[in-house]
Amino acid sequence: MSRILRIIQERHSFRVPFDRERPVARRDLKKILEAARWTPTAHNMQNFEILVIDSKELLRKLGNIKSQITAEFIRENFQQLSFSEEEFLEKKVGLLASMFPESWRSPEVKIRGMIRESEPTFMNRVIQDSPVLLIVIYDSNKRAPASEGDALGTMSLGCVMENMWLTAQDLGIGFQVLSQFRARPVEEEVKQILNIPEYMKIAFACRMGYPISTPAKYLRVRRDVNMFTHHNRFGNRDSD
Repeated sequence: MSRILRIIQERHSFRVPFDRERPVARRDLKKILEAARWTPTAHNMQNFEILVIDSKELLRKLGNIKSQITAEFIRENFQQLSFSEEEFLEKKVGLLASMFPESWRSPEVKIRGMIRESEPTFMNRVIQDSPVLLIVIYDSNKRAPASEGDALGTMSLGCVMENMWLTAQDLGIGFQVLSQFRARPVEEEVKQILNIPEYMKIAFACRMGYPISTPAKYLRVRRDVNMFTHHNRFGNRDSD
């Protein structure tokens, strides 16, 4: 097996606390940013900026932003869940319900009051347990030509994420993408705190560091290649 394929297969999200007293080495951070630099982007627009946040004061402020789960997320998430490994192996897509808090596993959950003011929010837990946070910003002034809704630009941002993630995996650095930063109320507060220009949008954030505990082992499932591959015409599937 080629080395790059092995890294791709081993890549996963680290949903555990990081050692906040152990910073990511500057040379390793530069390698991750260099991987972002060489991302393929539509029309070579390089439509992103990256904020590196390692100030404990800024991490504290970002962690204090309230980010509550929405009813829409609960309902749509429920449709993608498998409630046993057998069901997961049969579906081959989605996630195991055991990866989520119990309160997220029912479409009937009442959102109001689900997170009490006295409890640490998701943002607080994951950000303040991280020595460094990268925030990837989409520059809407760098739209790829003839790309309706800038779909190609969005694809480019996904390539930025993948390049950084695989490099972190190769370096033995824990990596977790945080999509909560895209939520409108959260994004507005983050942009204020970090002086991000109005015309720019937060694409995603990612936390990086070294785990202080062993991540739980989750069953990882993917469709077989012949389940998504079509030969010459849609519907013609290879038997091997």
